[in-house]
Amino acid sequence: VELVQTGGGSVQTGGSLRLSCEAAGDTWCIADLEWYRQMPGKERELVATLSPSGNINYGQSVKGRFTMSSDNGSYKVYLQMANLQPDDTAVYYCAADPRLCDARKGSRVWGQGTQVTVSS
Repeated sequence: VELVQTGGGSVQTGGSLRLSCEAAGDTWCIADLEWYRQMPGKERELVATLSPSGNINYGQSVKGRFTMSSDNGSYKVYLQMANLQPDDTAVYYCAADPRLCDARKGSRVWGQGTQVTVSS
Protein backbone atom coordinates (compact mmCIF):
# COMPACT_ATOMS: atom_id res chain seq x y z
CA VAL A 1 0.00 0.00 0.00
CA GLU A 2 1.19 3.48 -0.86
CA LEU A 3 -0.38 6.78 0.12
CA VAL A 4 0.05 10.03 -1.79
CA GLN A 5 -1.03 13.29 -0.22
CA THR A 6 -1.83 16.61 -1.83
CA GLY A 7 -2.97 19.93 -0.49
CA GLY A 8 -1.94 21.93 2.50
CA GLY A 9 -0.10 25.23 2.61
CA SER A 10 -0.46 28.48 4.51
CA VAL A 11 -3.59 30.31 5.57
CA GLN A 12 -4.61 33.01 7.99
CA THR A 13 -6.61 32.39 11.16
CA GLY A 14 -10.18 31.48 10.33
CA GLY A 15 -9.30 30.23 6.87
CA SER A 16 -9.86 26.83 5.28
CA LEU A 17 -7.75 24.23 3.56
CA ARG A 18 -8.36 20.79 2.10
CA LEU A 19 -6.03 17.85 2.12
CA SER A 20 -6.33 14.80 -0.12
CA CYS A 21 -4.87 11.35 0.20
CA GLU A 22 -5.09 8.53 -2.30
CA ALA A 23 -4.15 4.94 -1.63
CA ALA A 24 -2.68 2.64 -4.25
CA GLY A 25 -1.39 -0.90 -4.33
CA ASP A 26 -2.91 -3.59 -2.11
CA THR A 27 -5.87 -1.43 -1.14
CA TRP A 28 -8.01 -4.49 -0.36
CA CYS A 29 -5.88 -4.87 2.79
CA ILE A 30 -6.97 -1.49 4.13
CA ALA A 31 -9.34 -1.34 7.08
CA ASP A 32 -9.13 2.19 8.50
CA LEU A 33 -8.01 5.33 6.74
CA GLU A 34 -6.81 8.02 9.10
CA TRP A 35 -5.52 11.56 9.36
CA TYR A 36 -2.86 12.45 11.92
CA ARG A 37 -0.94 15.60 12.63
CA GLN A 38 2.32 16.34 14.34
CA MET A 39 2.97 19.71 15.85
CA PRO A 40 6.53 20.90 16.44
CA GLY A 41 8.03 19.16 19.45
CA LYS A 42 4.97 17.00 20.06
CA GLU A 43 3.87 13.44 19.38
CA ARG A 44 1.74 12.55 16.41
CA GLU A 45 -1.97 13.13 17.14
CA LEU A 46 -4.94 11.30 15.64
CA VAL A 47 -7.22 13.78 13.86
CA ALA A 48 -9.86 11.60 12.19
CA THR A 49 -10.55 7.97 11.36
CA LEU A 50 -12.71 6.42 8.66
CA SER A 51 -13.65 2.86 9.56
CA PRO A 52 -14.66 0.10 7.10
CA SER A 53 -18.30 0.63 8.10
CA GLY A 54 -18.11 4.23 7.00
CA ASN A 55 -18.11 5.70 10.48
CA ILE A 56 -15.88 8.71 11.01
CA ASN A 57 -14.50 9.69 14.38
CA TYR A 58 -12.69 12.92 15.17
CA GLY A 59 -10.20 14.03 17.71
CA GLN A 60 -11.64 16.36 20.31
CA SER A 61 -9.54 19.32 19.21
CA VAL A 62 -10.94 19.33 15.67
CA LYS A 63 -14.57 18.30 16.17
CA GLY A 64 -16.94 20.68 14.45
CA ARG A 65 -14.18 22.26 12.36
CA PHE A 66 -12.65 19.42 10.37
CA THR A 67 -14.53 17.04 8.10
CA MET A 68 -13.18 13.79 6.72
CA SER A 69 -14.78 12.35 3.63
CA SER A 70 -14.09 9.84 0.91
CA ASP A 71 -14.90 9.19 -2.72
CA ASN A 72 -17.43 6.36 -2.87
CA GLY A 73 -15.85 3.14 -4.07
CA SER A 74 -12.33 4.46 -3.98
CA TYR A 75 -9.53 4.72 -1.49
CA LYS A 76 -9.27 8.48 -1.72
CA VAL A 77 -9.99 10.54 1.36
CA TYR A 78 -10.12 14.20 2.12
CA LEU A 79 -9.74 16.37 5.16
CA GLN A 80 -11.61 19.63 4.90
CA MET A 81 -10.33 22.00 7.56
CA ALA A 82 -12.32 25.09 8.47
CA ASN A 83 -11.90 27.90 10.98
CA LEU A 84 -8.21 27.10 11.20
CA GLN A 85 -6.28 28.38 14.19
CA PRO A 86 -2.56 28.85 14.79
CA ASP A 87 -2.67 25.77 17.06
CA ASP A 88 -3.59 23.72 13.99
CA THR A 89 -0.17 24.39 12.53
CA ALA A 90 1.40 20.98 12.01
CA VAL A 91 2.54 18.42 9.52
CA TYR A 92 -0.51 16.41 8.52
CA TYR A 93 -0.23 12.75 7.58
CA CYS A 94 -2.71 10.32 6.15
CA ALA A 95 -2.37 6.73 7.23
CA ALA A 96 -3.80 3.34 6.36
CA ASP A 97 -4.17 0.30 8.56
CA PRO A 98 -3.75 -2.74 6.27
CA ARG A 99 -4.83 -5.26 8.90
CA LEU A 100 -7.30 -7.01 6.58
CA CYS A 101 -4.33 -8.88 5.16
CA ASP A 102 -2.73 -11.13 7.75
CA ALA A 103 0.73 -10.47 6.41
CA ARG A 104 0.24 -6.72 6.79
CA LYS A 105 -1.13 -6.61 10.35
CA GLY A 106 0.68 -4.17 12.56
CA SER A 107 2.25 -2.29 9.65
CA ARG A 108 0.47 1.03 9.38
CA VAL A 109 1.35 2.85 6.18
CA TRP A 110 1.98 6.61 6.16
CA GLY A 111 1.68 9.30 3.55
CA GLN A 112 4.58 11.65 2.96
CA GLY A 113 3.13 14.39 5.14
CA THR A 114 2.16 17.93 4.23
CA GLN A 115 2.74 21.16 6.11
CA VAL A 116 -0.22 23.27 7.22
CA THR A 117 0.67 26.67 8.62
CA VAL A 118 -1.91 28.99 10.15
CA SER A 119 -0.81 32.54 10.84
CA SER A 120 -2.49 34.96 13.20
